Amino acid sequence: MADVNAVFGTLLALGIVYPGMLIAWSLIFPSFVGKASARIESTPWRCLALGVALAVPIGITALILFEIALGPANFLGVALIVGTLAFASLGASGMAAEMGRRLLSRSNEKTSEAAGFLRGAIALELAAAFLVIGWFLAIPLLSFCSLGAAAFAGPGWMPRGQAVFEGAAVQDAPAVSQV
Repeated sequence: MADVNAVFGTLLALGIVYPGMLIAWSLIFPSFVGKASARIESTPWRCLALGVALAVPIGITALILFEIALGPANFLGVALIVGTLAFASLGASGMAAEMGRRLLSRSNEKTSEAAGFLRGAIALELAAAFLVIGWFLAIPLLSFCSLGAAAFAGPGWMPRGQAVFEGAAVQDAPAVSQV
């Protein structure tokens, strides 16, 4: 019974802190999250394709490092996976921002953009927590899409006709790369 309580407590704690992590990323890196959000809004399928294209070689490299019977190689494999997931969480923050904007546009309430972001983060988390469908469909698709959005946002590759300033997408502006 103690094992069940430990697993439940861990999942509950992760569920509480995940929206907080996404909000922290959006406050620390507003331009990066804005770029990722703009990519997810305009080219979600390209984000998904790039995420899969990046995840496959990274996963293969990590598996090779795990198979090497040396401690430093195993550490590098773990560091590669953790680093990739941390980078993808920046894209997930952009996804939560876009979901929050869409939720606010469908609502009659006058709430802040931060409240919409929190709602988007919670909706993203609840989609992943849904039994079986969330575990085996939503989590992989959202993770790959987040990784692709972060990879597009890193060098500042924006869709044609969009620029990002201070974390918000600006329509009909020339494409620029901000660091």
